[in-house]
Amino acid sequence: MRFDELDNQMRVYETTHDHCVLPGIYMVVRLDGRGFTRNTKDIWQFEAPFDERFRDLMLETTSHLMNCGFNVVYGYTESDEISLLLRQDEDAFNRKARKFISILAGEASARFSLSLGQMACFDARICELPNRNLLLDYFRWRHEDAHRNALNAHCYWLLRKQGELPNVASNRISGISIADKNELLFQSGINFNDLPAWQKRGMGVYWETYQKPAVNPQTGEATLSGPRRRLATNLSLPLGDAYADFVKGMIEAATVV
Repeated sequence: MRFDELDNQMRVYETTHDHCVLPGIYMVVRLDGRGFTRNTKDIWQFEAPFDERFRDLMLETTSHLMNCGFNVVYGYTESDEISLLLRQDEDAFNRKARKFISILAGEASARFSLSLGQMACFDARICELPNRNLLLDYFRWRHEDAHRNALNAHCYWLLRKQGELPNVASNRISGISIADKNELLFQSGINFNDLPAWQKRGMGVYWETYQKPAVNPQTGEATLSGPRRRLATNLSLPLGDAYADFVKGMIEAATVV
């Protein structure tokens, strides 16, 4: 069999189940660290429940993903996950889902591993959202998940540091209310409301325009350069309706008019 014939025959098996995201559909790629719950404590030995070194690694990885060849307008990270909002008209690789998933998971794994100095791995999936309201609900969902995870993590590790076994600590916090969890922390001198915002709300990375101070070469007068673009990081995301308005701005940037 000639190579061209063999090539055509085999590519059918490779591409026949390719899924392409429909035009106009919003795409959010969510990445999760594989085995990070164990690795952060047993292998990499980060502080529990939160470590600024791990925070900075996740922010660095998010920033890298927003600047690695895709039109990403907003990156949100909490715990060991990253959500990336792509422009609504992103058409790289004809919107083939496997391309977004494989490339972004690979880029995240490589960037995090290089920065950490040890091997780490991310998986990825695409959330396809047909309208703005559902897209907004997606980021509200992850925002609320960050708050829930932070409260549970602080309670769990407080009990662990007080000598409780892992299963005992987990069972104890799983059956109590949010108010009781706050009280558990408060009785040990921890006011959950006073903890850093990035632990409770996650962190945002987005593009902003700015002008750089310059000098007019003809007149020597001080001036400003033309608009430039750079990544900005927000460690104190707003809450409730204010956060919804914040994300709406990102959605507008990802929307084709």
